[in-house]
Amino acid sequence: MGSSEFAIFPLDVGAGRVALSPIPGRSGSYERDLSAVMHWGPELVLTMTTQSELDRMGATNFGNDLAAVGIQWRHLPIVDFGAPDGDIEAKWPEVSALCARVFAQGGKILVHCFGGCGRSGMAALRLMVETGETLDVALERLRQTRPCAVETEDQRTWAAKPSV
Repeated sequence: MGSSEFAIFPLDVGAGRVALSPIPGRSGSYERDLSAVMHWGPELVLTMTTQSELDRMGATNFGNDLAAVGIQWRHLPIVDFGAPDGDIEAKWPEVSALCARVFAQGGKILVHCFGGCGRSGMAALRLMVETGETLDVALERLRQTRPCAVETEDQRTWAAKPSV
């Protein structure tokens, strides 16, 4: 495990904010990264990593740690460089509606994957599109904040889908 700096990359979406970050624990200290997440103060955290990635970084209990301080958590496990499968597609409408409520109240949502680029960028981009931004404008704005956001064509394609 490296000792890279844990960073949160926020941008405005609707009346709220969305931010991308790497997985807590990636900096070498799960506790320090968890503290940074809590300090940023999201109402909701979306975890886009697999459980094995969480376990590997010492973040096995991330959802429980967030719940203990009143932060909502949704786990949408997607393999690295992947896009949602049928299981995640089925969960997305509930997650999307929850995100829309958080944004409407001026709240903050943290989306993370392993590096804070592809999977988290894909989810953030989808949320931006769902709040009415055009895909190209949203992707450009997202990449101004996090240049590595959205790594594959499958991720871009999924982010472009309108909500059902």
